[in-house]
Amino acid sequence: MQEKTLSGTIERVTFHNEENGYCVLRVSISDARKTQTVVGNCAAPNAGEEIAARGEWIEDDQFGSQFRASEISTSEPDNLKGIERYLGSGLIDGIGPTYAKKLVNKFGPEVFNIIDDRSKRLEEVEGIGPKRRKEIKKSWEKQKSIRRIMVFLHQHGISTARAVRIYKTYGDESIKKLKNNPYRLSHDLHGVGFKTADAIASKLGINFDDWSRIEAGLQFALQTATGNGHCALPETELIESATELLGVDQIKIEDCLKKIITKSEVIRDEIKSVPMIFPSQLITSEKIVSQKILNLASKKPDYPKFEIEKALSWCQKKIGYPLAEGQRKAVELALRERVLIITGGPGVGKTTILRSVLMILRAKKVAPILCAPTGRAAKRMSETTGLEASTIHRLLEFKGHSGKFAHDENNPVEGDLFIVDEASMIDIQLMSSFLRALPKNAHLILVGDVDQLPSVGPGSVLSDMIQSNELPVARLNEIFRQSSESRIITAAHEINEGILPIELSKSARNNPNSDFFFISSDEPDKTAETIANIVSLRIPEKLGLDPVNDIQVITPMHRGSLGTQALNRKLQDSLNPASESTFEIERFGARYRVGDKVIQTRNNYDKETLNGDIGKVIEISTDPGKVIIQFSGQRTVSYEPGELDEISPGFAITVHKSQGSEFPCVVIPVSTQHFLLLQRNLLYTAITRGSQVVVLVGQKKAAAMAVKNIDTKERYRGLLQRLSD
Repeated sequence: MQEKTLSGTIERVTFHNEENGYCVLRVSISDARKTQTVVGNCAAPNAGEEIAARGEWIEDDQFGSQFRASEISTSEPDNLKGIERYLGSGLIDGIGPTYAKKLVNKFGPEVFNIIDDRSKRLEEVEGIGPKRRKEIKKSWEKQKSIRRIMVFLHQHGISTARAVRIYKTYGDESIKKLKNNPYRLSHDLHGVGFKTADAIASKLGINFDDWSRIEAGLQFALQTATGNGHCALPETELIESATELLGVDQIKIEDCLKKIITKSEVIRDEIKSVPMIFPSQLITSEKIVSQKILNLASKKPDYPKFEIEKALSWCQKKIGYPLAEGQRKAVELALRERVLIITGGPGVGKTTILRSVLMILRAKKVAPILCAPTGRAAKRMSETTGLEASTIHRLLEFKGHSGKFAHDENNPVEGDLFIVDEASMIDIQLMSSFLRALPKNAHLILVGDVDQLPSVGPGSVLSDMIQSNELPVARLNEIFRQSSESRIITAAHEINEGILPIELSKSARNNPNSDFFFISSDEPDKTAETIANIVSLRIPEKLGLDPVNDIQVITPMHRGSLGTQALNRKLQDSLNPASESTFEIERFGARYRVGDKVIQTRNNYDKETLNGDIGKVIEISTDPGKVIIQFSGQRTVSYEPGELDEISPGFAITVHKSQGSEFPCVVIPVSTQHFLLLQRNLLYTAITRGSQVVVLVGQKKAAAMAVKNIDTKERYRGLLQRLSD
């Protein structure tokens, strides 16, 4: 059947999905005095634009006659009515319907040229001064650039929702840069993978075995490995991964690898006699961490003189109780050593040790600096010590756009004693930046639970420092009386020792006076229903906890009926259901409503939001499109719709995202559906996030599998060898 054509003016954009460009438009047809519905895909339609479409007329059962377009193109309007509608649509900052009418009345069809080439003349319109004129001009230029990029990307199969992000990354040279090297997308932009970049490259005519494609494939394979926590890959494994990804001759991949090693884009180094390929920045970070920490630890402390025994006696009188033997030894070590690592699980007295060390040294006018990897961990540290604590990034003054810190060896941070909590979360690059910024006379205490999951970023820094036996370590194992009354803490320690807690045994029943519970549920769908029910009704009714602010669901995976995606949908409908008046926005596979709990999924230093920060949606607007989120401390942050790929629903989060945080109540699904992630350290980490109540829901068999499984995949890295050499 021959396709028909249609042209006209867009009267209204009824619906537009930025993910795939699908839209429903009301169009005033040029050759007929009536308005019709056009459905199809268009990169960036706006009211008032001229439209040309190819397709066919159909009869929809619900909506009647429609033009289903296989191809839609748009252009700026050329009639005064269309121009006025276009300018007044909210597309351009500083122009609404009132100013659109004034501009068209003043300049007529020349208005676009006026804005482009003679924008000073806009001030001839009443109400437009220099400030509004500059706002209009800036917004106009931005929209033109974004529109070109959107159309280009849409033509090459990439989601138009990424257009704003690409524009912010590359600016006006976006299309030029992508044409020169489309593979840079997978490296520079979060959420754009190699396959997407490869598809664009193919459409732009880049050959299957082109050198740039092979190099990009090698870099992507290495980047994927670092995204999974590795600092390197064995050379043979990297070549195998790239060969599978690219489907080209292995000899060409080996030749390309030699070339990028020669250019020092990656570094070849032998670790335990295995040739490893490192991204250059990660091997540099390993060498800096090794050199800096060993150099610092080799020095004697230079605290003001005092007698340690007398200081300990004075401290114990001040706090009102004697320190246990392990705690006392840890405090002594902290006072005798330049560097100390304090490690142990929950309830073993790490906080008491820190308070004691701080009490003694502050009495001697030592200036302590407290910090942690995340905002929530820093807040907890501040609450437990009574002193100000900041994130490491804030302490080092991260400069967002440059990707660098203000403080380094040439501009060190001021302070005598640096105490870092939740040190198991620190990856190799952050530890490198932190140690570089310490003053030469610094003292350092790293506090962390080495049995928790390692950092999300590359490396196993705290574990390697402890395993090297080159640094002083205080290991705490004794659970104190007040902590031993908590089944959360004792069950966590049992799990860490490979012992199945009594609550997880086949015939056990829950103790109603306990703080640790197991609810049996064999079917994943039923488990999800149970979780939604206990979070929204049973726990709030029994314990008086707020279901959104006080209860956190923590799960091992993103996908599956018990993954974050499915659970967030279910919990959103239970805790924040839609009504007729509810407005919601859907981006990047997730929907958001006012009142939703959300989590920041990566660091954004321009907005001062960090990976793992939890907030609540307090406003959603469409003109202009924005989502306002309130984070802890009542701080509000605005997101454009195209920026929502760095936000996720937060009713259910992964165990990794929960690190460094503590919640009054934690609910954890345990299912054989999560077979690949049923690991002891993962279950242990999830349980230790709860301070008042922990509820496991699912299969006891799955919980038992997790307790037994210590076969976590070793991360490829070189720090342990560098510390020990």
